Amino acid sequence: MASSKSSSNQRRLQAVGRWILDAVRGETFAYVVKRVLQGAFTLLLASALSFLIIQLAPGDFLDSFRQDPRISAETLKAFREQFGLDQPVLQQYWLWLKEIVTHGNFGVSFAYQRPVTDLLWERMFATLLLAVASLAITWAIAIPLGIVGAVNQNQQIDRIFRVLSYIGQGFPTLITGLLLLFVAQALSPLFPVGGMTSINHADLNPLGKLLDIGWHMILPTIALSITGFAGLQRITRGELLDVLRQDYIQTARAKGLPENRVIYVHALRNAINPLITLLGFEFAGLLGGAFITETFFNWPGLGKLTLQAVTAQDLYLVMASLMMGAVMLIVGNLLADLLLKLVDPRIKLSNIN
Repeated sequence: MASSKSSSNQRRLQAVGRWILDAVRGETFAYVVKRVLQGAFTLLLASALSFLIIQLAPGDFLDSFRQDPRISAETLKAFREQFGLDQPVLQQYWLWLKEIVTHGNFGVSFAYQRPVTDLLWERMFATLLLAVASLAITWAIAIPLGIVGAVNQNQQIDRIFRVLSYIGQGFPTLITGLLLLFVAQALSPLFPVGGMTSINHADLNPLGKLLDIGWHMILPTIALSITGFAGLQRITRGELLDVLRQDYIQTARAKGLPENRVIYVHALRNAINPLITLLGFEFAGLLGGAFITETFFNWPGLGKLTLQAVTAQDLYLVMASLMMGAVMLIVGNLLADLLLKLVDPRIKLSNIN
């Protein structure tokens, strides 16, 4: 009995070992490793360039202290030594990079006097929540409307959707946020415009807390989604129209296949590929839109934190925020490529640049 159990466990381990070996030898693993190495090199160059550009800006974090007559020159000198601002730029960058590689430490925020990593972790959930909600709403609305527009090309409903997409693209996040603030003021107190939670959030039950956060997310999510929704709808419509004109679609119709099968199985499957490619750029672009949206709606996320850091010239907090944006872009593009391979197995990852 014991020997049979032992042999069974051995077979399982061998099966797991073969699966791991196949995965390591597979195209996907090699592609991921290649992209991770490329991403690391890109981050290194981006960090060096960003550090140099920030240092070229006039002034530093201590400018506000210099304007205060109560702060002596000796105190300012002590602050410069404490923050490392008395060292050459290259040495500052090298020490900062060394701390990241050896200890995973992105430095200490000048303004908050706390590790930058802790500040980012505290704000990351709020920004990711807003970004994921915006992406989900954008795709859930834009894709069906783009399909309806393509199927009903040049008909009344298609014209209406095209007008809506033109209007949406004409309203950047800045204008959309301002308009939504006016709407919230007119409908007050229907929509909250400040913070992520209500005053009594801690006293609510789990469902109440979830609904409270969702209630506060309505306006900032709409502000982030409108421009992306309009562009994605137009791209979906255009890609599907191109596919519907292909010969194999006409052949499928000639064979008597149902129209829904022709559209949603044959045509949409090929039209969706370029949209997946855009997913990585959209995910990273949401962080830029979050700068404005989070400031307007007092949303406690990375965008607002980064904008405050740039204004205060909080060097290491700005650098960490920029690196996070670059990581989001790299990871988003990698996930988009892998999702593209999953949707269309005919695609070779080695052919994707």
